[in-house]
Amino acid sequence: MAKKARARAKTIAKTTTAKPKPRAKSAAKLFTVGYEKAKPAAVMAELKRAKVKLLVDTRAVTASRKPGFSKKQLAAGLDDEGIAYLHLQKLGTPDEGRVAAHTGHMDVMWRIYAKHLKTEGAIEAMDELVSIVKSGQSVCLLCFERDKNFCHRSRIAEIVHERTGAAVIDLVPALF
Repeated sequence: MAKKARARAKTIAKTTTAKPKPRAKSAAKLFTVGYEKAKPAAVMAELKRAKVKLLVDTRAVTASRKPGFSKKQLAAGLDDEGIAYLHLQKLGTPDEGRVAAHTGHMDVMWRIYAKHLKTEGAIEAMDELVSIVKSGQSVCLLCFERDKNFCHRSRIAEIVHERTGAAVIDLVPALF
């Protein structure tokens, strides 16, 4: 399923970049969502309301104790709703960054994540994401943290905004 979504996203990106069209940088939108304290149905409702066509999972580890949010369950649920799924694992926070965040050391987490974004894998994944956003596809970044200010997805969105001009919109699903 992830291979299909990746291939579809790349095809859209290639066909769009092959014929550059002048477009206002602010026309593109990039959504973000955290599923903490939300049920899968609430997240799906937000994605559908925003007309998201591709959910990009930015978690390093896609296993979840919350039913419906592990990679296979999530991808299947999204597919049922006509939303593609793509896991860009290399954009996830490294183990030591997650430990720092869980122990309340956000400054350490941000330093670790900034260093991680300079790795080859993270650079390639970011380039892929930027290409997809530039294609005009409606994309949403997913991670666990409800509050974007405590989640690495906010840094990813900031970089994508800097490189594409896409407006960043944070979706907030209903609490259970």
